[in-house]
Amino acid sequence: MPTSVLSTFDFQQTISAFIILFAVIDIIGSIPILINLRENGRKVNALQATLISFALMLGFFYAGTYMLALFHVDIASFAVAGAFVIFLMSLEMILDVEIFKNQGPIKEATLVPLVFPLLAGAGAFTTLLSLRAEYHPLNIIIALVLNMILVYFVISQTGRIQRFLGAGGIYITRKFFGIILLAVSVRMFMLNIKILIASVHG
Repeated sequence: MPTSVLSTFDFQQTISAFIILFAVIDIIGSIPILINLRENGRKVNALQATLISFALMLGFFYAGTYMLALFHVDIASFAVAGAFVIFLMSLEMILDVEIFKNQGPIKEATLVPLVFPLLAGAGAFTTLLSLRAEYHPLNIIIALVLNMILVYFVISQTGRIQRFLGAGGIYITRKFFGIILLAVSVRMFMLNIKILIASVHG
């Protein structure tokens, strides 16, 4: 059993999935929001936010495929749709525009807006299922766990990270990962559209 687990582990896939999820979750870009929540007296529980986000994403990662099956949607089709969502998210980060508006009625800070939609939002859910079309699940889960460790660290050390990066550092980081996401969305679209075309002709 250990041998089979080791044989499915791929360092390159794990790092690639980590970077993609890091860009989508965008915890660095959420630092100004975290600071604003704290300044307004809305306490954020770092451990609770991390664990709930992880549970939601893990649950969707495994149950999402069955949910898609109910609607007769395959992963390749979902990945193409996900590529469009990631493309729009990248435009938000690069162009400083708001495409996905959070207009929910709930005002509690740890769950909303931190857990949903900032951490475990539609973008993260879409990306997780889209990655399944390319990478082995083990590598995606490891990448997700590493991201959650980073999320916990950033939420619990928001003030120190803000002072270290500065407003300019946060801005540049957000732009950089916006471009990464843009490239990922194009690659994801091209790869999965080929699979769909091949299945139609086949």
